[in-house]
Amino acid sequence: MIWIVVLLFALILLRIPIAFALIFVSILGMLLSNPDLLINVPRNVFNGIDQFTLVAIPLFILAGELMTKGGISKRLINFSKTVVGPLPGGLAMVVILSSIFFAALTGTAIAAAAAIGGMMIPEMKKDGYDLRFSASLVASAATIGPIIPPSIVLILYGVMANQSIGDLFIAGVIPGLLMGLGLMVYSYFVGKKHNYRASETRASFRELLYGFKDAILALIMPVIIIGGIVSGVFTATESGVIAVVYAIIIGMFVYKEISIKDFKPILLQTAKTSAAIVFLIGGASLFIWFLSFNQIPNQLIDALGIVADNPILLLLLINVILLLAGTFIDTISAVSIFTPLLLPLVEQVGVDPLHFGIILAVNLTIGMVTPPLGVCLFVTSSIAEISVPKMFKFLIPQVAILIVVLLVVTYLPDVILFPVELFN
Repeated sequence: MIWIVVLLFALILLRIPIAFALIFVSILGMLLSNPDLLINVPRNVFNGIDQFTLVAIPLFILAGELMTKGGISKRLINFSKTVVGPLPGGLAMVVILSSIFFAALTGTAIAAAAAIGGMMIPEMKKDGYDLRFSASLVASAATIGPIIPPSIVLILYGVMANQSIGDLFIAGVIPGLLMGLGLMVYSYFVGKKHNYRASETRASFRELLYGFKDAILALIMPVIIIGGIVSGVFTATESGVIAVVYAIIIGMFVYKEISIKDFKPILLQTAKTSAAIVFLIGGASLFIWFLSFNQIPNQLIDALGIVADNPILLLLLINVILLLAGTFIDTISAVSIFTPLLLPLVEQVGVDPLHFGIILAVNLTIGMVTPPLGVCLFVTSSIAEISVPKMFKFLIPQVAILIVVLLVVTYLPDVILFPVELFN
């Protein structure tokens, strides 16, 4: 039955929507093996989406929309300028630091690329930065979004792999910070080489204090969310409600950049995005059941032979597969496909499912800046008004840095698991 997996990827290459491809191959497999199994189709699709944890997905999407339009990104960027602006490559570091802050608010890469790119790329151009460097860096920094909590990718993986969302959120903090640190070091040397500097004078303590005061309401939100989850005050799902309420209060009553008339487009966009994800989850649930019923993961283990028994080789192979898959499959879809296929393989060699979830997320977010899909690249290229191939000169070393972080995450599991054990 491994041919079903081959057919699935063939349909994806033909640009069939992922949810339809998952449902089609599952139903086709049932028809060819045992038509009586079709009775399980509606039950498994419904069971896949009938989970309370999934409520967090539309909530965090809504919170992200509210924060993007509520003036929060502008204040985060201004605060980042006071912290790292005077350093070589200062504006580039502002992009990365703002992306880290923004990731802790929205959990999505595309929103970060659009919000930060729209503000920072024109400003970097005005200060003499190479447009190719600016556009590629904004796209690369945006990949931190799905790793640092709250993360829609990690919520989806947690539901599919039956893992604690709170533990996954804690496990994602250090890998996300490592990605940011690596890109900041790179930006420092590029800035030094080309004499890129946002300002010649360091911010005074008073300026730092003022910038912090202006951004504190935005900065405190991730502290509330993660602190509440870790301390047990509320669950990861309930934290989505906290995020939405907090974003409404800040955007409407404090910053006053959201009005009642803004809610209709915000809610419509949230509904469209959420509906697509929920439909995909339903299709993935049917696909997972079909794989398990036909023991396809066991067939894959047999097909891999000696590689399936060696954790180092297996994880290396999985990294290669996921990096390639990320170039033409979007992140949410890829989590739905590869979690049921690969999780049984890594569990057999003793890899912690929590550890694998972060490996999966980092791999697939790197795919958001690798062609031909590379959605973050297309967002920033449209803002900068340059073609994607022109970014490659600066994009290649940035992707190399992200891959180094991926290897650290893959082969040093304590980097991920120690904070989880500490907080638990």
